[in-house]
Amino acid sequence: MGLTRNSTGRAPADPTISVRRVGEKGKIVAFAGNPNVGKSTLFNGLTGMKQHTGNWPGKTVEIARGYCSTEDCVMTLVDLPGTYSLLAHSREEEVARDFLCSGLADLVVVVCDATCLERNLNLAIQVAEITPNVLLCVNLMDEAARKGIRVCPEVLSRRLGVPVVTTDARKKEDLSALKQAMAGYSGGQVLRVPYAQPLEQAISLVMQMLPSDLPNARWKSRRLLEGEEKTEDPGLQAAVEEGRSLLQSVPEKKRKDLAAEAMVHLAESVCREAVTRTKSGYRDGDRRLDRFFTGRRTGYAAMLLMLGVVFWITIVGANGISDRLSAGFAWLERILRRICVQSGMAPEIRGLLMDGIYRVLTWVVSVMLPPMAIFFPLFTLLEDAGVLPRIAYNLDRPFQCCHACGKQALTMCMGFGCNAAGVSGCRIIDSPRERLLAILTNSFVPCNGRFPALLLLITLFFTGSVTGFPASVLSALLLMTVILLGVGATFLATRLLTVTFLRGVPSSFTLELPPYRKPRIGNVIVRSVVDRTLFVLGRAVVSAAPAGMIIYLLGNYPRQGESLLLQFGRILQPAGAFFGLDGVILLAFLVGLPANEIVIPIVLMAYTQAGSPVSMGDTAQVGQILLQNGWNLERAVCTTLFFLMHWPCATTLLTIRKETGSLKWTGIAALLPTAFGLMSCLLARGILGLIRWLL
Repeated sequence: MGLTRNSTGRAPADPTISVRRVGEKGKIVAFAGNPNVGKSTLFNGLTGMKQHTGNWPGKTVEIARGYCSTEDCVMTLVDLPGTYSLLAHSREEEVARDFLCSGLADLVVVVCDATCLERNLNLAIQVAEITPNVLLCVNLMDEAARKGIRVCPEVLSRRLGVPVVTTDARKKEDLSALKQAMAGYSGGQVLRVPYAQPLEQAISLVMQMLPSDLPNARWKSRRLLEGEEKTEDPGLQAAVEEGRSLLQSVPEKKRKDLAAEAMVHLAESVCREAVTRTKSGYRDGDRRLDRFFTGRRTGYAAMLLMLGVVFWITIVGANGISDRLSAGFAWLERILRRICVQSGMAPEIRGLLMDGIYRVLTWVVSVMLPPMAIFFPLFTLLEDAGVLPRIAYNLDRPFQCCHACGKQALTMCMGFGCNAAGVSGCRIIDSPRERLLAILTNSFVPCNGRFPALLLLITLFFTGSVTGFPASVLSALLLMTVILLGVGATFLATRLLTVTFLRGVPSSFTLELPPYRKPRIGNVIVRSVVDRTLFVLGRAVVSAAPAGMIIYLLGNYPRQGESLLLQFGRILQPAGAFFGLDGVILLAFLVGLPANEIVIPIVLMAYTQAGSPVSMGDTAQVGQILLQNGWNLERAVCTTLFFLMHWPCATTLLTIRKETGSLKWTGIAALLPTAFGLMSCLLARGILGLIRWLL
């Protein structure tokens, strides 16, 4: 027939996916549904996989595959990205639509939220119209029961002509009925939606020219009539033109709304019969919380309060854990050194392994792991409770003023844990231009790897002499102030890009605010520790190992009585002094590219002429070393600002390269925060110089 899609300026989604049936009786089962209905949780419960889930839309962007076995067959399960409609408006919706329309699936399980069934049925009706192989899964029945909502599956099945199963995705023992229904499904009939007469006549006319065995003929006919698909078949094109002439009696603005109106009316009619409510005001609690978290007067204050509490808990909790890890690694180092000596290992190799690679690796783990182990669970708790989408809602207006998308707020929050994770999370942004904006500016917010150094500088030069106020609270407030500077720089950099390299008008932003839910503590711990903490830590360790080797060689091979590390620092001294730093600090940032955690240890290593990175465990000793090497308030301010804004770490740069597929944009992502950091240093020097002159 020669059907082609009109991509309307976007790159067409690839409908192909490597899935296959297992055995003669095997089935391919696709899971579809609106965002945030528990689709991925059901998928995980059936397959035993750990597909990441979250209480906000846009979590699943790629297709995931898994297997589920019964006595009769092995089913290949495909978890599709969440979509509200087959009329795709974003990349993830295109992926879901193309797979559903490809005919690869033997069964499509459409997952709906029992608490808002009427809205979810729109997608279910669309899918049932293009394929006879549909099973409706009404999920979150426990949550609906708490809100006094009762759903009758028998009525749904009778009205829609599809089998219906009710589940609670959080309870794996409740999934046996769904599994049996999937395995025993043998096919049904395509749902016929009662369209308005002009549209029905036009569809019938076009369908006569399509193959009689085409399961989605009505869908194809609508797409052809609406111009969303084209054909090279002269006969089919003539039928399309005649069908459009039949629609001339309908106002042009309303033509595309006919099908949508019919589906909405059908969904409303079905829900009036199948859904009963025994409680009134069941959403009053959510609305009261929304008035606090999204109110004009309280929304931003609530965000700052949550941010401050999260950082205070991270600061207080991480210090003790980090000290214990350092002590444990020191004890293990003594044992390993003894083994190396007894094995007759050459001193040069022993020094490279223990003083170089081992110390840098253990330093990264002991400094990076504790804050991540605390921050990521707290972040995931906010996500699971439904608070993060409210932050995106609050920040939508500032980002819109920068001609960007409010979803960038979510990726920016991810960046607090790890900038590489924040860059990967930018896939949830629909517009390619706005996605690129979020990727290029994600490194302006500090990740967990920068927190220890920022806290050390704040403690030594800004809170150490303050009395009468809890040091941890003051450190958290100052750290939050530094982070807010990074957020402000994000807005400024985004606006700068939108008037230069990435001009454009902000796209419309539709965000579903999920219900507030009690976080699942066990699931939060698993997701935050395994999916985020250990994953990020593993990448940092891989990057830190070669860095430890380079640092050891620079610090232990002297020329003319000085280490190469200090000599290179002297070469960079003029540039460093110009920006309020020194050459050693600049060199430490360059050598510390694999991981931000090792920058300060490299600085101390160069100052003390040590053969390996120096620990930051003794704050008083670290402060004394810095003061002896010319550090003052100005250098501390400039170093803090440059720590906040400089080139991303190697892991983040590799992630940017993977996400953009461009060396040019990767280079811009490295140069942009660096330029902001250096300009901030010059501005800080000027302000401090003016203050000294006035005083």
